[in-house]
Amino acid sequence: MKQFKVRPVDLDYLRENFNCNRGCPVNTKAGVYVQAINNGDYEKAYAIARGPNPFATICGRVCAHSCEEVCRKGVVEKDPISIRALKRFVTERFGVEARSILALGDTLKYSTAPGSLDPEKTGKRVAIIGSGPAGLSCAHDLARLGHACTVFESQRVAGGMLTLGIPEYRLPRDLIKREIEAILSMDVNIRHNSKLGRDFKLSDLRDEGFHAVFIAIGAHMTRELSIPGVELDGVISGLDFLLNANLGYRVELGEKVIVIGGGNVAVDVARTVRRIGDESRGVRYGGISETREDIEAALDMARTALRMGAHDVTMVMLESRDQMPAWEWEVEEAINEGVNLVCSKGPKSILGKEGIVTGLETRNVRSVFDETGKFNPSFYEESEQVIETDTIILSIGQISDFSWISEDDEIEVTPFGLLRVDPQTLATTAPGVYAGGDVAFGPRIIIDAVADGQKAAKSIDAYLQKEIRIRTHWTSTKIDHQMTDDFDLTPRQKPPVMNIGRRTGIGEVETPYSEEQALKESLRCYKCNINTIFSSTKCILCGGCADICPESCFRLIDIQQIHADEKLKRVIHERYGTVQPVGSAIIKDEERCTRCGLCVKRCPTGAIFMERFSEEEILTK
Repeated sequence: MKQFKVRPVDLDYLRENFNCNRGCPVNTKAGVYVQAINNGDYEKAYAIARGPNPFATICGRVCAHSCEEVCRKGVVEKDPISIRALKRFVTERFGVEARSILALGDTLKYSTAPGSLDPEKTGKRVAIIGSGPAGLSCAHDLARLGHACTVFESQRVAGGMLTLGIPEYRLPRDLIKREIEAILSMDVNIRHNSKLGRDFKLSDLRDEGFHAVFIAIGAHMTRELSIPGVELDGVISGLDFLLNANLGYRVELGEKVIVIGGGNVAVDVARTVRRIGDESRGVRYGGISETREDIEAALDMARTALRMGAHDVTMVMLESRDQMPAWEWEVEEAINEGVNLVCSKGPKSILGKEGIVTGLETRNVRSVFDETGKFNPSFYEESEQVIETDTIILSIGQISDFSWISEDDEIEVTPFGLLRVDPQTLATTAPGVYAGGDVAFGPRIIIDAVADGQKAAKSIDAYLQKEIRIRTHWTSTKIDHQMTDDFDLTPRQKPPVMNIGRRTGIGEVETPYSEEQALKESLRCYKCNINTIFSSTKCILCGGCADICPESCFRLIDIQQIHADEKLKRVIHERYGTVQPVGSAIIKDEERCTRCGLCVKRCPTGAIFMERFSEEEILTK
């Protein structure tokens, strides 16, 4: 007899059933703001998008949109909702880009982070090292809880890799500045040109009277490539290149540029070099992206090289074309902009003449991973080839600088080159010191860094107040629900992009949805925060719901076929007085439910109804 795993409708079930909310590291209720757009309430949509995320405008342009990867629309129809593009649609209207400098702080009123804009001051001081998305998100949330925050930034500009990495053709610098200024308006102080280990030590912060520390210094060093020739003139570190380009310093490149690597940083470098012209053209540009996988870094480095005026930009990577973990649209855009891809090639040595780079010797890749799945490239013998070049940019991964750590700091580093932290609290091995973002977990996407900052803020608040003050409140409310007739017929609206011929300088490649496009795209949402709920006292097991369901979500089975865990066994025992009742049951496969509501209409006894799920974090007194 076939067994079916069944679970009761509880908080865990409702959370996991709301896919886009669960897929977002900061629990943005993406489906809810998509629905608000469809209702024409754009300000409400912005409020929902901004609520848990102080970088809503930025994420509307460059978020890795993990919410889209789990979107039920993509499971059923293969084309998920364009959630990120819809977020940009509402931030264009109500985000920092739509406000004057004096009104930037107005965006803070939409925050749903625990606390308030005018909290009672606790008298506690927190030092935050690093002004990237993790550090500033932590400052944002701590300020709402009444703690005084000072951010220490090693550079003369704030934003970390948001400012020094992501190219302006993807994220205008003015928008980064505006998001940051809104956070600083919360009485958050920042000290520029203050580098940990160079200008101050951890012990100095304790001496200055800080009660807790959050370390979010990122991973700003390029991994070394141990092959002959890396010392030649013309070999450049990818992160050094991007840092200088984004700070406005001129970077000398040859006409033939090779980008070695396969990640987001390299992708941005490639595209940025492509955009930067020589002085006679007067074009200034630079960039890197949030890091998802090394292959996308290589793509953007190559596109960067072309933008800098290089005539020939080539990416050399270990992966084959179909192994590239970069987003397909990013790869296609790079190719369209003139970046060449050389796949399944590994660098063997860098060739030179009179101390200057002249070529890259490669060999063919047999496999990137070994039989255990571990990254361990192997190569074919006697497959060497030489690619001529006069500039090589290395983008083979990023690491953090730990030269600042002293024995007295009590800070431990893992064998993987990361700060050792408790994954639940982000506490390091030193009392009162927390860490998050790339320095604790390695290069990841922006929204993960924001989530780390928020998690650290909660932990630091509990540490300083000696109690957990932030609780979760949830509800599931019965509603009348009906989908529109054509919700499952509208095709995905691709985010518009600038014509290839106009992609020079710092102009954004992707452009916002029109109102018509946004409304069409939002119409496609399945509204996964709304759930079908069954009343066992009214159900007569007629099977009408199973007959009418267009996705075959329901099945009538013998109750003996239910495989119950301990939680479900308790529910069954409470309801039937035994853990092995006799009879039939209706079960539902949630993965394919489109919330069409036909089962509710078909049920002759009203045993099926719809409930809207919501949850929020609140500060308890």
